[in-house]
Amino acid sequence: MAKIDDFKAALVGGGARANQYRVTINSPSFNIGLDTTKTSFLVTATNLPAMTLTPIIVPFRGRSIYLAGDREFGTEWTTTFINDTDFMIRNAMERWSNGINNLVTAGGVNEPGLYEANLEVLHLDRDDKPLKEYVFKSAWPTNVTEIALTSEAATAVETFDVTWRYQHFEASDVNYAGPSGFGTGAG
Repeated sequence: MAKIDDFKAALVGGGARANQYRVTINSPSFNIGLDTTKTSFLVTATNLPAMTLTPIIVPFRGRSIYLAGDREFGTEWTTTFINDTDFMIRNAMERWSNGINNLVTAGGVNEPGLYEANLEVLHLDRDDKPLKEYVFKSAWPTNVTEIALTSEAATAVETFDVTWRYQHFEASDVNYAGPSGFGTGAG
């Protein structure tokens, strides 16, 4: 029978904490006025990405055989930001979106490499050391949510979400040794 001490010994580092992370939002090639360092402090929520390998179903004599298919990056990534009174992040996200598709003219940057940027989330331990890193490659904002204005929120600070579309992600200890210098470098 397992004992509580066995469980505690198996829980390395006391378990990963969901509130220990750092997000880096890099700017696209055109200037949107984003302060990357300040932005990292004002991200209040995000997630580590899901992974999906879609199955290939092969019918065989009344039965289905399931084979591993292609990797699907169908999900998007979302970040939640605190809005401070200079609106720096909000304005930068609106400028980024406007650079892709102008609010007035509907024109914008045509080449994906000009409006995409790499985004990073670094999961940290309680001593601020990296545990895991994900880099979302060739990302761009698809949705900047509204900010609700209401008299009932007198004790709340405004927040808004940004949803990102990315081409794929890379993960430390899986397919690269990330910028923080850890990982297997297997890819």
